[in-house]
Amino acid sequence: MLKFLDIQQQHLIIFTRYPEPGKTKTRLIPALGAVGAANLQRQMTEHTILQVQALQKTIPISWEVRFTGGNLQLMADWLGDDLLYHTQGQGDLGSRMGRSLTQSWQSGAQKVIIIGVDCPGINAHILTQAFEQLHTHDLVLGPAIDGGYYLIGLCRPFPELFFNIDWGTSQVLQQTMNIAENLKISVSFLPPLGDVDLPEDLAIWQQYSGNFK
Repeated sequence: MLKFLDIQQQHLIIFTRYPEPGKTKTRLIPALGAVGAANLQRQMTEHTILQVQALQKTIPISWEVRFTGGNLQLMADWLGDDLLYHTQGQGDLGSRMGRSLTQSWQSGAQKVIIIGVDCPGINAHILTQAFEQLHTHDLVLGPAIDGGYYLIGLCRPFPELFFNIDWGTSQVLQQTMNIAENLKISVSFLPPLGDVDLPEDLAIWQQYSGNFK
């Protein structure tokens, strides 16, 4: 369960999936096999957590892991029982992100950022930039090269940003920007980064890991 009292003004949420073979990184199974794809999910999650832990040493934040698949015990056995965990719950990606943001604000957070684990280029410097930009902008986005975004941060609720988005397509970022423009939301952008979703993306992960055994 989420420990609501631990939420600080700057809060970060990691979205990930329990690395069960055959149920994660399925588009990479043709290249890596079911076990290999699950192992990549595991490694990318651990890599992302290391970046967040490095960030935590430099600025005051709280953070949590929101997961699908598995269960709380499996997550704790994998990543440790000292982290904050919460299931992502039901609905499409937009519903799950919107709900996690709302719960964070209700728990006392003022600036909330969500990241996934598919973008190994995320590091403490980029995350610091994201929180800093929320001092002067309503919305911060980290554009992914594939047309989505690897990071979204908000300092107040705009639920419209998560409605009528074609999740998983190259239109996600543009659709989000269109909604922000219509709502007259001030937006700041982080450097574009590559996601690892398809076999041809594995070279991106290799740049940061050296291998993906």
